Amino acid sequence: MAPLPVADLTALAAGHADRADTDRVLSPEVVKALAAAGFGRHFTPARWGGADGTLTELLDAVSEVAEGCAATAWCASLTAGAARMGAYLPEQGQRDLWDDGPDVLVAGALIPHGRVEPTPGGWRLTGRWDVTSGVDFADWALVCATGEDDSPWFFAVPRTDFEVLDTWFPVGMRGTGSNTLVLDDVRVPAHRGFPRERMLHGRPTGSTARCHTAPLRVVSGVLFAAPAIGAVRGALADWTRDTAARTLPPDRARSTRIALARTAAAVDAADLLLRRAAGVADRGATPEEAVRNPRDCAFAVDLLVDAVERLFRAAGSRGQRGVVSRAWRDVHSLAGHVALQFDTAGAAYGDHALDRPAEGTTA
Repeated sequence: MAPLPVADLTALAAGHADRADTDRVLSPEVVKALAAAGFGRHFTPARWGGADGTLTELLDAVSEVAEGCAATAWCASLTAGAARMGAYLPEQGQRDLWDDGPDVLVAGALIPHGRVEPTPGGWRLTGRWDVTSGVDFADWALVCATGEDDSPWFFAVPRTDFEVLDTWFPVGMRGTGSNTLVLDDVRVPAHRGFPRERMLHGRPTGSTARCHTAPLRVVSGVLFAAPAIGAVRGALADWTRDTAARTLPPDRARSTRIALARTAAAVDAADLLLRRAAGVADRGATPEEAVRNPRDCAFAVDLLVDAVERLFRAAGSRGQRGVVSRAWRDVHSLAGHVALQFDTAGAAYGDHALDRPAEGTTA
């Protein structure tokens, strides 16, 4: 069966965006379409029927979906990213994960909030992972936990083994359903775990595809930032249509046109930064590019926060409802993610730049 066109998912997600915002979770129709559009299989290894896809392709698809609904785009991007993590499992663990096909939907819980104890043939795992996007509809989850030596590992657990608590009551990105995943003394076989270091450094099991051998920090910023591009594009398009249909007084006409131009330029600049970052991940990064990618992604989102803020204020009371309002809430919420903090990414880039000799000088 041919995959569902991304444009069809975008249209469907746009039609359900208000409902997702109210219900704090994606509708079943949208989840089904998300899987049918191939996001679950995008980074699944080809030997399990997946696409071994590129980050550039994912950036294009996610940003397009976000023009209709940023929450759907966020879940699409993170589902793809979580499935990518499965490539670091041992061979049998991958077989378990993709035994029913490559379109399995996976949730990722990246912070080591669980504790694990070794048992014969595996582990016993207990923990509570807040803000786990897409957990309500996930078939599997990959969760991070630590043991006696405090070394973080990831563990794959099927939906039958975890509980979901309804804890997601945010200002923005409400439709992501980022609820709390709970495990209570669950047994995980040995072949369903891997040390986090393997993912950080891009050492998959049985794959040589670039989407798996890329270090995590080269990839993760694009995954989290991509929905913001489409969200602001969608808001700008809606704002432009609404503004063009009205007659503005002369004292506002010029400032309105300048606001539009600055917003459009900011979106284009952010897109160029993210596109460069995705290209680096797809072809391989130098040490400088590896620290530049997180910087670029965080800076791109800063540009987009400023852009949607400008739109929101220029819209006046009209901005308090509809597409612009939702984009304003979603982009500000999205920008709070730890992977998109410019001070952290900027400091790492600055350390790298200042710790090496400038060109033309000797150490």
